[in-house]
Amino acid sequence: KIEKAKPLKCGTFGATSLQQRYLATGDFGGNLCVWNLEAPEIPVYSVKGHKEIINSIDGVGGLGIGEGAPEIVTGSRDGTVKVWDPRQKDTPVANMEPVQGESKRDCWTVAFGNAYNQEERVVCAGYDNGDIKLFDLKTMSLRWETNIKNGVCSVEFDRKDVNMNKLVATSLEGKFHVFDMRTQHPTKGFASVSEKAHKSTIWQVRHLPQNRDIFMTSGGAGSLHLWKYEYPAQRSKKDSEGAEMGVAGSVSLLQNVTLSTQPISSLDWSPDKKGLCVCGAFDQTLRVLIVTKLNKV
Repeated sequence: KIEKAKPLKCGTFGATSLQQRYLATGDFGGNLCVWNLEAPEIPVYSVKGHKEIINSIDGVGGLGIGEGAPEIVTGSRDGTVKVWDPRQKDTPVANMEPVQGESKRDCWTVAFGNAYNQEERVVCAGYDNGDIKLFDLKTMSLRWETNIKNGVCSVEFDRKDVNMNKLVATSLEGKFHVFDMRTQHPTKGFASVSEKAHKSTIWQVRHLPQNRDIFMTSGGAGSLHLWKYEYPAQRSKKDSEGAEMGVAGSVSLLQNVTLSTQPISSLDWSPDKKGLCVCGAFDQTLRVLIVTKLNKV
């Protein structure tokens, strides 16, 4: 149990090895810190990363997940998304901010993806106005953007360490969207399917590590929903001009359970034990659950 002066908003082990187990945290003052939990008095890396609270953090390149540098991405209320390499002091390796004259939007969620070799890597960010932006870190450019008309609470690729395959984005008003990320049309972008899942905010989405077509969403009414994505017969087709465009699949509800009267705000699966998961809720309770029969779906 370690106490710090500033309240912490988010954390990840994703940019560190299993041997090191360094925890990267974002706090209410906009500071990014990396802690060695064996000697937690002083951070091994710290930077005043943002002007306002860091809402979301993700790591890649550690824990055997994803190729390339051990990087951390932070998304903040100040409207910026920054990528950090703890081996480089004080300055981010990438900084995505609103263009001149564009109003800054509160960034609620960030996620790494496409880290299947040393060169490729993308960051997906979701904002309070429904914007979803995909930044390509190889070309340092905005690769794609869309708007789902409602605050984006959580985004996650089905796997970080493969060629971009699917992305799920959850929203403030109970809908989630699954984007097929294999085929990008020049004007239409990525094909997607949306589902009105919960009667309230979907706080988080997490894919099952052992089967990327199964994912769980956690809701504002204290429920968990387990989903399966079915691919279409053909994942892409040609439009009238001969350009490749994606074809969205469908989602089906496998199971749901209500655990609390309060929102379930965080959720994670065990990478080792299939079906073992943990969730945290506003009722100050941590729940450990086991989902069975996952080998039959």
